[in-house]
Amino acid sequence: MTIKPWREIAVPHQDVLKGTFQESEFAADISQVHQGKATPEYQDAAQFFARTYITEGMALLLDSVVKRLAGQGGDPVIQLQTAFGGGKTHTMLAVYHLAKGERPVGELAGVSTIIDAAGITELPKAKIAVIDGINFSVSEPKSHGAIACRTLWGELAWQLVGEEGYELVRAADESGTSPDKDTIITLLSQSAPCVILMDELVAYYRQFQEGRNYLAGTFETNMTFIQALTEGIKSVPKAIMLASLPDSHNAGEGRGQVVLAELENYFRRLHKIWKPVSKDEAFSIVRRRLFDRIDDPLSMEDVCRSFADFYVANKMELPNETQEGRYLDRMKQAYPIHPEIFDRLYEDWSTLTGFQRTRGVLQLMAQIVHRLWKDNNADLMIMPGNLPLYDSTVRNKCLDFLPQGWDPVIDQDIDGEHSRPAELERQPLFGKIQAGRRLTRTLFLGSAPGSAGKMIKGLDLTHILLGVAQPDQIIGHYKDGLKHLLDKLNYINHENSRFWFDITPNLRREMETRKQRFNEQDDVLPLLKDQINRTMAKSHLFAGIHIFTSSNDVPDDFGTGPRLVVLPLNAAFSKGASNTSFTAADAILRNRGDQPRQKQNRLIFLAPDYDVVSRLREHAKTFLAWKSIVSDIDSEKLVLDTIQVKQAKKHKDDADATLLRMVRDTYKWLICPSEEFVKGKPSVHWEAVSVSTAAQNLVQEIENKLREEEWLITEWSPVHLKRVLDQFYFKDEAKEIGALKVWQDFNCYLFLPRLVNSHVFEMAITQGVETEDFFGYAAGKDDNKYLGFAFGRNALVNIDPDALLIEKEAAHQYKELTKPKPLPEPEQKGGESGATGGDGKITPPVVPPTVTPPIPPAQSAKHQFYGTIDLDPIKAKMDFATIVDEVVQQFTARMGVDVEISVEIRARSKDGFDESVQRTIRENCHVLKFGNAEFD
Repeated sequence: MTIKPWREIAVPHQDVLKGTFQESEFAADISQVHQGKATPEYQDAAQFFARTYITEGMALLLDSVVKRLAGQGGDPVIQLQTAFGGGKTHTMLAVYHLAKGERPVGELAGVSTIIDAAGITELPKAKIAVIDGINFSVSEPKSHGAIACRTLWGELAWQLVGEEGYELVRAADESGTSPDKDTIITLLSQSAPCVILMDELVAYYRQFQEGRNYLAGTFETNMTFIQALTEGIKSVPKAIMLASLPDSHNAGEGRGQVVLAELENYFRRLHKIWKPVSKDEAFSIVRRRLFDRIDDPLSMEDVCRSFADFYVANKMELPNETQEGRYLDRMKQAYPIHPEIFDRLYEDWSTLTGFQRTRGVLQLMAQIVHRLWKDNNADLMIMPGNLPLYDSTVRNKCLDFLPQGWDPVIDQDIDGEHSRPAELERQPLFGKIQAGRRLTRTLFLGSAPGSAGKMIKGLDLTHILLGVAQPDQIIGHYKDGLKHLLDKLNYINHENSRFWFDITPNLRREMETRKQRFNEQDDVLPLLKDQINRTMAKSHLFAGIHIFTSSNDVPDDFGTGPRLVVLPLNAAFSKGASNTSFTAADAILRNRGDQPRQKQNRLIFLAPDYDVVSRLREHAKTFLAWKSIVSDIDSEKLVLDTIQVKQAKKHKDDADATLLRMVRDTYKWLICPSEEFVKGKPSVHWEAVSVSTAAQNLVQEIENKLREEEWLITEWSPVHLKRVLDQFYFKDEAKEIGALKVWQDFNCYLFLPRLVNSHVFEMAITQGVETEDFFGYAAGKDDNKYLGFAFGRNALVNIDPDALLIEKEAAHQYKELTKPKPLPEPEQKGGESGATGGDGKITPPVVPPTVTPPIPPAQSAKHQFYGTIDLDPIKAKMDFATIVDEVVQQFTARMGVDVEISVEIRARSKDGFDESVQRTIRENCHVLKFGNAEFD
């Protein structure tokens, strides 16, 4: 079912559509109507009732009026007392048009029902007097031709009966003394049926100062007149008086309170208090005044039903009142305006000084509807989230009732194309539903009036969601949007699941200012190093974890395991781009400080993700800022209220948890180097894989990933060792190789397997020599004899300088050669146990003498060593360092050994060397103290 937007169902009045309405049109003025000067919607009875919703209180009052005018009972005096803007003047106008009878009752919407219910067949026309306290002065008379009325009783007599009526009270009017009760009864009887409408009495009576005499009399004489008038009306069956009194909050200070108390004393004995407009009735009042008609009632029902079903389906996210059937009725009554708008305006905004309940709501909503219609708003209903604060007229109307300082709040944190909520909507998820501004507008409407001096501030989450979410939308998107806004806005506050805006910046602005103090090198990197340490539990495989460590400080040793190097933020990994992570890792791989690195196959790298690094930097600075704020609070350098202190500490804890999570999200790329042979020369190749950011133990996850990728070998089969030996060592007729040499090569060369430690290597040898399928092992060698030889049997394997690995066939041949020869069996007579001689004695068997092999002559001691080697010019630097470690140090480590090293360099060029090259090389050779360096 397709649900129609409000603009296709409800049609505003033309003045609202065109924006031609004036705010004064919503301010009913009974004097203007009485003088025939009001606008048509107030002056013409038919138009007035067409735009008037007859509330329950108004219906009861009109019933009493028609009965009184028809002489069938009814209340003689009715006091209208309610809050500022409660609709009392509008009610007086309804009585005015009904009693005056200028239009047939059938043309007055809703009136026929009241008259029929009262049993009145024909309502007589009544004479009407309107006393508007604001329109009278105590010192200036009202002129009516030759007659000048000085007092209220003089004006009343003139309006009801004219000159004849004025003559009844002329003496009392000219002397400023109240007429007696009988005179008033005579006046009322001559004018009956009559209606007296007295508005703003307190405003008139406040003009009298105690003890002073005015043209209009004294305060006491005027109070006596009110007493006589109320008593006199009771005696005239078809006379009725309506008087409006403000509540005590709107009566003014001092004199106004005294006047109100006196008037209430007189009216209390005879009056009937009018029932004011209820909040739900105000829905219909506003809709009738702003909207001409509902074109499609069935579609309106569908919209309201869809909202009700949506609220039931999401009952855990929304206020309890939305689950009641009555809320559906409220939506129908208020449509196309959502009831939550009325709740906020009548409960919150009506508490503001100067905001009239019905009139203020009408003025604001007329501007809202006009702007939304002009902007082609296509929402299902007009909701708090639609409040167009970007419109200057709407904004100014709201700001009229609020203290100074809200302009920057609206500009930055609530509405407008360049506000922070608008920036949030650049994300497709939030932009599709305008989540940012809908949330902040709703929050503004519900919190701005109560941001100061209110014990319980703001809106709870359920009412915020009620103001923004529409059927078929995912409420969770708005909740996520609110979380984002809490991190970005400067004027939003949050405490105990309630949210509000205030003109005082929250701590976030202080935090944002402090963020600028911190730099990456001195503040961010040390913090992140500590955070990464927190994510790294104890490792069982790595000999060391080096976080943001320079190449000089990453050891170049065999160690007990490989080393994990955590790269800094500026060495981030990114797919499909030239990776700074590879460049940074390569620099550490090749060198340890200024020296070439030998044990390259011991290093593995962990790099940050390029797409997350910038956010990690920001989160780190955010945490540092909150930490400094809390530190200043604890040291009393920063004084805040209790709520702000709690917020600061919570923000710090949240920032800490977020930073730890961001570290896990950022450091996710394992980088491992290897070597491939290209045209016979090794070439470094880099590979990268990501580790799961959801794993609780980062180190364990890294270790698992290394095993999975076979970048780190924890168990190794002897068949793999045999393959490596055959490929790299047992060639060119070489039949044996030192076990320590192989293990050291495994640590150095990237084309060889990366074993976790020497134990894995020893186990592979141990398992290999148990059979004759792989290789042999010897603990050492003495001339041509292998010591501790093992091939096809168990052996105690040690990786030391004497241990040897022997090629399979060579080991087999050696084993055959060293098999002991079987001894010849001796000839025996008389049985195996010996022969019996003639004398009966047993002769033992003859055993051949043992032959002791000749001891080879001792070799003469060697006193000199001389060796030469050709080096690849490309790898000469690395190879020469290896020669020093493996050969030269064997001599220099022994006492009494003199070592001399000479380097011979020959370079040839078929094109010859130019002068610049020759000059450079000669200068360098001179500095390096070459003995001979010549070109020819």
